[in-house]
Amino acid sequence: MHTITGSNSGVIAAANTTGMLSACDPHIMIEESRQRSIAHGLSETEAPDYSPVARADFSLLLEQNRTLHLHALPVMETLYEQIINTHNMVILTDVNGLIVHTLGDDDFLEKANRVALQPGVTWSEQSKGTNAIGTAIVERQAVQIHANEHYLQANHFLTCSAAPISDHQGNVIGVLDVTGDQSSFHKHTMALVRMSAQMIENHLFSAAFNNAITLHFNTRPEFIGTLMEGIASFTPSGRFLSANRTGLFQLGLPLSALQSHTFSSLFGLPISALFDHYRTATPGLLNLCMPSGARVYGRAQLQIANSVFQHSADLARNDQGNDTEAGRQSSHTFQPASSQTASQSQRRMSGLRYLNTGDPQVAALIDKVNKVLGRDIPILVMGETGTGKELLAQAIHNDSPRAESPFVAVNCASIPETLIESELFGYEDGAFTGARKKGAVGKLLQANGGTLFLDEIGDMPFSLQARLLRVLQERMVTPLGSTKSIPVNVELICATNRNLRELIAKGEFREDLYYRLNGLVVKLPPLRERTDLDIVVEKILIAESSGGRYKVAPDIMHLFKQHSWPGNFRQLTNLLRTAIVMAGNENEIQRQHLPDDFLDDVESSRAQASEDNTNWMVSQGANLEQVELSVIQKALESNGGNVSATARALGVSRNTIYRKIPLAK
Repeated sequence: MHTITGSNSGVIAAANTTGMLSACDPHIMIEESRQRSIAHGLSETEAPDYSPVARADFSLLLEQNRTLHLHALPVMETLYEQIINTHNMVILTDVNGLIVHTLGDDDFLEKANRVALQPGVTWSEQSKGTNAIGTAIVERQAVQIHANEHYLQANHFLTCSAAPISDHQGNVIGVLDVTGDQSSFHKHTMALVRMSAQMIENHLFSAAFNNAITLHFNTRPEFIGTLMEGIASFTPSGRFLSANRTGLFQLGLPLSALQSHTFSSLFGLPISALFDHYRTATPGLLNLCMPSGARVYGRAQLQIANSVFQHSADLARNDQGNDTEAGRQSSHTFQPASSQTASQSQRRMSGLRYLNTGDPQVAALIDKVNKVLGRDIPILVMGETGTGKELLAQAIHNDSPRAESPFVAVNCASIPETLIESELFGYEDGAFTGARKKGAVGKLLQANGGTLFLDEIGDMPFSLQARLLRVLQERMVTPLGSTKSIPVNVELICATNRNLRELIAKGEFREDLYYRLNGLVVKLPPLRERTDLDIVVEKILIAESSGGRYKVAPDIMHLFKQHSWPGNFRQLTNLLRTAIVMAGNENEIQRQHLPDDFLDDVESSRAQASEDNTNWMVSQGANLEQVELSVIQKALESNGGNVSATARALGVSRNTIYRKIPLAK
């Protein structure tokens, strides 16, 4: 059995008051579905079609549903955490009911596999009769099918709750489902699925409009930032683009009727006044009036470049949202605030708890970070290349009060020294040869109100460090070629794989900047020092296999634990991605699936370690027999106790190993 926390219960209650969770009579809906099942020529007692689509076709379908899968995965993880150990699984399908990805309890997955609840299998009404996934697609609403309500007798042991997922245009593009053993039925499951599907829809909606103004609104300010908020997007000139499910309900108009509206006609505020509001240093919530006369509170995200705010405001004053030819042409001049940052934000929605996979060092680090969240204390992340510094920074942002604002990442080592100043601070029209017309907004202003992540801060040019320090102290930015300073408010996270104190001693890094950056210094351990490699490997396999259930053979996992992983997570992820492809339909990753260069590195490391150990023993006066026994012991440990593998590695017979083993013990 699983429960819903008090906050979730409040959301469910509020959702019911809006009518979002309403449905038609379930008995009538199930009966109509049964009639459709009969019309499809299905027999209740027949064996279902369990055959999955061909692997090549499945790969193509995964690519076609990549955006859906990308935004659904973190929500599925959260949903699964709420129902874990309840004999249930979470399922994502495409618009035709084909399963794209699953997460589930191992004990129930064995039962689920008997009825092909696995990636690549279709659960439409045409193939499986009345079932939650297929019926939700037909009815375009949330559906719960329990036990013998399933049309096929083979599925009577299941209880299923499914909700369709729609895109920003209202088209159903997939289904989220929780399926379990009928004995695990719980009335709250349907509410969890509905809320999770709505979360996915909101993520998809936010990602659909990069060059737009997006308003988050509700009659109650405490509901902004929750599932109860309405979301509506507009062009920079104020023309309505789309709204999410809750937004449509609050506005009281269908999507088709809203197409003729503007920001001003819907919320009683000229678009120019909206821009003026967000030019202030600390803009609060908007107080708006809807056509019904209801007052709502709102917060807008301006996903357009600051350098054209004035241009868009002037356009709005002249156009007042009319979709003129001039307005359409002008809209092409707007630059997205940071398309790369937006996509990163959508890829990584998980917070700090998802990074806590059992390693004590990482757990202690996360505990420290949690204590400074929202306290305006800069964080400096130390660690080797590939240890996940940017992933940690994104998780910190997602758990902070600034989570709804931009996360802007800058790699100080990847930008040429001649361009990094203009990239950070922006520039005005004509500031230098080759500058863009109308100028450009720097990363600092793009991150205004959110988080700025400066990766490889140790590689920032010395001449630029003084200017960055001044901006951090004064909280004002002056673009190149401008005499006007602009207020900026950012949370700062920096990262480096270099020793900044050594750089200070060499005169390559400013000491005063160092002490401005290191409010909290944390160090990510390298992969070779972590104790949670098994869990890390499992999570990477789930993420990279698009729902396929792969595992690593015990001897290969032992090999992984012996390796030094100089490339850390980046190396491990690439290795497992290749191994998955090589394994194909085989579920277990074995030695033949690993790249040759990795195996060469492993053997080389073993040989070097063995040589070093032998030299040390000889220097300590050990005799030949002791050295031989030590080599065998080390080889056995490296091969997980496998005598055959040890014999092959040492170039001797198994009998030789067996002869020496009693002595070795």
